[in-house]
Amino acid sequence: MQNLTIPQEVAQHLLKIQAIQLRPDQPFTWASGWNSPIYCDNRVSLSFPEVRTYIKNCLSAAVKAYFPEADIIAGVATAGIAQGALVADFLDLPFCYVRPEPKKHGMGNQIEGKVAKGQKVVLIEDLISTGGSSLKAAEALKEAGVEVLGMVAIFTYGFEIAADNFKNAHIPLYTLSDYNALIEEAVKLDYVTETQLLTLQDWRISPSTWRK
Repeated sequence: MQNLTIPQEVAQHLLKIQAIQLRPDQPFTWASGWNSPIYCDNRVSLSFPEVRTYIKNCLSAAVKAYFPEADIIAGVATAGIAQGALVADFLDLPFCYVRPEPKKHGMGNQIEGKVAKGQKVVLIEDLISTGGSSLKAAEALKEAGVEVLGMVAIFTYGFEIAADNFKNAHIPLYTLSDYNALIEEAVKLDYVTETQLLTLQDWRISPSTWRK
């Protein structure tokens, strides 16, 4: 993988280990009910040491570059927990993770781990679609008195609604790769045909109504 940008290289890694699968002719159904020719599960990268290390290094470098003042790392449950822990360990920073909602038993925690008011946190996420669940985690940290510097994620579909949501929440978002880089590499590596490429481009225009 010589002379590739980080978005291109990350996309190639995710395609080759099938963390991202493209199936234009047999679409997936997301939990939201959307039909999609693409499915992304970056947790698969944890099973491949070389890819896991590469992603950890890239996420850590992004945190150091964009948020050098960070003094704690938070993973977004569930898929961001392992990635966040790897980054926190690499950077020698404290770690916590944020549940989608408070537990119904025990201490009723939504934030697991020790956080203190005034700490500066960077959230780690594996995937950004609309950004809803990620920003919910950020809000929980804010309510705990923690300063949310921003979020770093592995991949984003690049939906306009996500960009708007992060902008409105005043939370900077940086991702290692995105949909455009993915499609570029998928074509280059013959993962899709020209006809399938048109399908992928069509879905990207209006994913919520595609093939309804």
